[in-house]
Amino acid sequence: MTKRHLLPFCMMALCSICLHAQPRNHHRRMAFSTDTVMAHDPVMAYENGTYHLLSTGMGIQWATSKDRKTWVMQPTPFIEQIPQWTHDSVPGFRNHVWAPDIIRWHDRWWLAYSCSTFGKNTSAIGLMSASSLTGQWKDEGCIVASKEKRDNWNAIDPCFVIDDNDQPWLTWGSFWDGIQIARLTLSHFSSLISPPVTIARRYQPNDPNAAENPTSKFAGRNAIEAPFILKHGGYYYLFVSWDYCCRGAQSNYRVAVGRSKQVTGPYLDREGRDMLHGGGTLFLEGDKTEFEAAGHCAAYDMNGESIFICHGYSARLNGAALLIQKPIKWTRDQWPYLE
Repeated sequence: MTKRHLLPFCMMALCSICLHAQPRNHHRRMAFSTDTVMAHDPVMAYENGTYHLLSTGMGIQWATSKDRKTWVMQPTPFIEQIPQWTHDSVPGFRNHVWAPDIIRWHDRWWLAYSCSTFGKNTSAIGLMSASSLTGQWKDEGCIVASKEKRDNWNAIDPCFVIDDNDQPWLTWGSFWDGIQIARLTLSHFSSLISPPVTIARRYQPNDPNAAENPTSKFAGRNAIEAPFILKHGGYYYLFVSWDYCCRGAQSNYRVAVGRSKQVTGPYLDREGRDMLHGGGTLFLEGDKTEFEAAGHCAAYDMNGESIFICHGYSARLNGAALLIQKPIKWTRDQWPYLE
């Protein structure tokens, strides 16, 4: 510690001793505004003129905006009380919640969130609901869980999708056997009513050309995760992230897309290749100037425009994860692209 920092540190320590019997609210962060949001695995919702940005963090990081330009970083987590069952189900989970998703359905908000530890597939996707985004959130239990040596998929990175018959589905997955989808109960999102089906892989099982996994000896080489399905026009568009996140400037994350007439697939890329067998049209990758890599996206038709968001690893800020927002454009044959 430098001398420059020593006096403030001593004063903080003294205050801590003097006020030890007082509530600890003075340690809480203050809200602040920024046009450069640090966020990992972002999703977005809109209510009463305000955009809400949720992302990975302790209790879920939360920011709000009126215009999607200036964001107010909220001082408290979006969910302050994570249910005890999450700790019982996932050894090592300590309230650092990953990759939430949120949707408005039947006049209620539904929030899915990931409980896991890095590189392992003993994981769970929890569910909460509320009548408004800023209201009281109710624990709805566990939607789906995976267990090491039992399941060949990983219960993280959830995404809700509602089909043309108002039937809710959940897609999720990371590595192992790739991206999964299953039908949810009609009256409630809290359980699956169909077995998981694989809809996308980065590589075929046992593909000798699959690159070694530099991040985990458990997860294998099937480097695909973070599904997001956007229903637009006559198609369901499946966005996925390929390769590796979470290594700062060394990350090589990128986004691919395919589409299908059916929510369960097959999802084909622009060349007609099935994403189940490694297909996918590259949609976004790092330009090596502004961002080294980019991924874990969400896509919306919201307030009259098509919006794409994800996080990118900043080249200027030594690999810090920053929010990226871009308008989605559409070709004449209804393929999405970014300018």
